[in-house]
Amino acid sequence: MADWWDADGRRHRKQFSTSSAAREHEHRETALAHAERASREMKLAVRTGGRKTSQQKKDNGTIESAKGKLGVMIPGMGAVATTFVAGVEAIRKGLAKPIGSLTQMGTVRLGKRTDGRSPKVKEFVPIAGLDDLVFTGWDIFEDNMYEAASNAGVLDYRLLEQLKPFLSSITPRAAVFDHNYVKKIDGPNVKKGKSKMELAEQLRDDIRNFKKTSGATRLITMWCGSTESYIEPTEAHQSVKAFEKALRENDEMIAPSMMYAYASLMEGVPFANGAPNLTVDLPVMLELSRKNEAPICGKDFKTGQTLMKTVLAPAFKARLLGLSGWYSTNILGNRDGEVLDDPGSFKTKEESKLGVLEHILQPGLYPELYGNMFHKVRINYYPPRGDNKEGWDNIDIFGWLGYPMQIKVDFLCRDSILAAPIVLDLVLFLDLAHRCSELRGLGIQEWLSFYFKSPMTVPGLYPEHDLFIQLMKLKNTLRHLKGEELITHLGMEYYDCACVQRAGVAARSIPHASYNRPHGNRKPSSATAGTADPSSPVVLEP
Repeated sequence: MADWWDADGRRHRKQFSTSSAAREHEHRETALAHAERASREMKLAVRTGGRKTSQQKKDNGTIESAKGKLGVMIPGMGAVATTFVAGVEAIRKGLAKPIGSLTQMGTVRLGKRTDGRSPKVKEFVPIAGLDDLVFTGWDIFEDNMYEAASNAGVLDYRLLEQLKPFLSSITPRAAVFDHNYVKKIDGPNVKKGKSKMELAEQLRDDIRNFKKTSGATRLITMWCGSTESYIEPTEAHQSVKAFEKALRENDEMIAPSMMYAYASLMEGVPFANGAPNLTVDLPVMLELSRKNEAPICGKDFKTGQTLMKTVLAPAFKARLLGLSGWYSTNILGNRDGEVLDDPGSFKTKEESKLGVLEHILQPGLYPELYGNMFHKVRINYYPPRGDNKEGWDNIDIFGWLGYPMQIKVDFLCRDSILAAPIVLDLVLFLDLAHRCSELRGLGIQEWLSFYFKSPMTVPGLYPEHDLFIQLMKLKNTLRHLKGEELITHLGMEYYDCACVQRAGVAARSIPHASYNRPHGNRKPSSATAGTADPSSPVVLEP
């Protein structure tokens, strides 16, 4: 059964022979409805000069308030997780600033450019405060968060010493682990069970226990664990019934991360996947997410080299510059680098990183520019670097008349420093989605693609990788939730005859220095002297 609403808010239903056909029809009709509404809004903006009408300002759905504590549960208490948690505590204590966090430092423009309305994101939408966050996690090693952060070597020991009492209080729960999926590391703090279903039930017990003991009213699971060996979906991943049967039968195609996702979604807890594993990018997880209204998103945090690709590739495409080849190599020495030294885990990461250019540049549409591009990605484990990853890119492009050019990028970055604010934003935005009546039943939160190398979408829809389109989608989603006009950047209302005429009158009424000093040193005339401050900005009527 397909169930959707058209652009006028009318509900429709239609019977299909298969559930997949129903879903495809539902997604297609919903997309068409959104496109039609956006087109209407653009036309209305042109006709009204961007001025709001009483019908335009309307909250879309309800957003429950962020009351109480928000529990953050993290499978994998390594470099990324400890840098994130330590960073939150440092910010709460006034020891540091939340650099890199859109939820904490970003703004969102509302209305026209001339309106001057750009509130901070955290003031515009009701996200949880940092003081409300409480933490737990799972790991195969027994180190508490202070010990794990010290071993990771990301943060200065002087900062860690100031945070030691807090970090030492967070100890890892026994983890679900399968050496077949992560071959390069092993640890003693591992759950035991007769079946994978029993292990999943133990995880559900952990979730319920943490909610009770922490006093949290809401929970989020954030996968910060290792990259698992590459697999492709099987019949076991197609439905909840098939997946649960596979859990009971110890199917080898059920990875540990999937058990964490299953346990979380069964408890109604949203789940974000920071690694390139399939995890929640499966029909069974989409089914559970929608059924239990627990939003999901992923996959693979977009931090270093891929971040640069999603900045540069859109520039090449925008200027219609051709690309012959893009060679990328990385060296890093943290636990992530050690895990990726295994060919199976590297294959999973490689698949995540390789898809970026093809989706941005669209060689099928631009065969002369991108039809023959060569794209290579390498990752090398190099212990001396620790968490300070180096990403090196050689880019061969060509321009007018086919003349070749080169660009070289050497990004010496700190992997966990770039990932930590992503984790914070995803925690707060996923919690917002969970409290929003319009978002929580959607399943995949594509508006959070901004944070991922390989964004999840509904089946049949290609992902959007362009960083700037992703950011526009994210902010337009926030505007939509609050009933504000979407920003289309059309801008025609600034140039209609009435607007230009008003702007001209306004400009002539202010004796700016450039009007009265044509030679650069003449004083204002007696007719205009003293009527306005020549240094004041000209404010034009919108």
